[in-house]
Amino acid sequence: MRVAVVGVGAIGGFIGARLGLLPDVQVSALARGATLQALQSHGLRLRQGGEVLSAPVRASAQAADLGEQDLVIIAVKAPALAAVAAGIAPLLGPHTVVLPAMNGVPWWFGEALPALGRQPLAAVDPDGAIAAAIPFAQVLGCVVHASCFTEAPGVATHVMGRGLIVGEPLGASQASSARAEALVALLDRAGFEATLSADVRRDAWYKLWGNMTMNPITAITGATVDKVLDDPLTRQLCTRAMSEAQAVGAAIGCEITQTPEDRHQITRKLGAFKTSMLQDVEAGRAIELDALVSAVHEIAQRVGVDTPFIGALLGLTRLRGQVLGLYPA
Repeated sequence: MRVAVVGVGAIGGFIGARLGLLPDVQVSALARGATLQALQSHGLRLRQGGEVLSAPVRASAQAADLGEQDLVIIAVKAPALAAVAAGIAPLLGPHTVVLPAMNGVPWWFGEALPALGRQPLAAVDPDGAIAAAIPFAQVLGCVVHASCFTEAPGVATHVMGRGLIVGEPLGASQASSARAEALVALLDRAGFEATLSADVRRDAWYKLWGNMTMNPITAITGATVDKVLDDPLTRQLCTRAMSEAQAVGAAIGCEITQTPEDRHQITRKLGAFKTSMLQDVEAGRAIELDALVSAVHEIAQRVGVDTPFIGALLGLTRLRGQVLGLYPA
């Protein structure tokens, strides 16, 4: 089986390395710069469970060098996706499955969802270029529940979690398919806790429900999530914004039955950790604000749900990112 990883960072490296250890999987990687050099010299490396695993990989900066694939895993940061989508056509054959392993609201989220209308979500695909480059019919939804970081170019370190939720993006109307079932079986063999979802759009919204508050607040304050929850005022801000997101979810068929307090208790068990957006701020990388917060705000406007607390989080984080040069003015 031919698998290409686009974006060999923390999550892309984790998934790619585990798949590359399977004898019947040939992994390729689309990479640049120091990451490309590291992959060509040492293969895919993963630090996990006290050991460093190494898997062979064919790496290039040009998609045409890698050719048509059976599976393409996209694991780039959301701000880079438009540029990536424009160049991956050589990887995509008529039967290639595309699995975006990314944070936040995906570009395909509004497809076949009448409540959002026919226009692409401007926050994640402003001119529809991503949807035009990656056929919706070839996409499988994916929600990642794993914590990893990039130790060095081409070296991913796994911290906790091995969960990958996979499902047809049309949800309940196409809850299962042969391709989704086959991919879940493949991921299971590679050592992941893979789950076949009956409604992957709802699973994505549930994960986002926690990320859309913790990420921007930690990016603004520099605090780890335990400190955000320990402060009664920032905790209340999270609760208010999450309640708004619950109302938005109910309007688009992504109901959440937990309370914000339920989710806070789950988050607290993770301890003093830095969100991905805080890590990006500290590293001077572009922040994924649009996929995590702007898209929620836009969806709320489309379905007529008032979200003043989400709007405040968006405005404050946007300004913080612009001051730091990590979000476009």
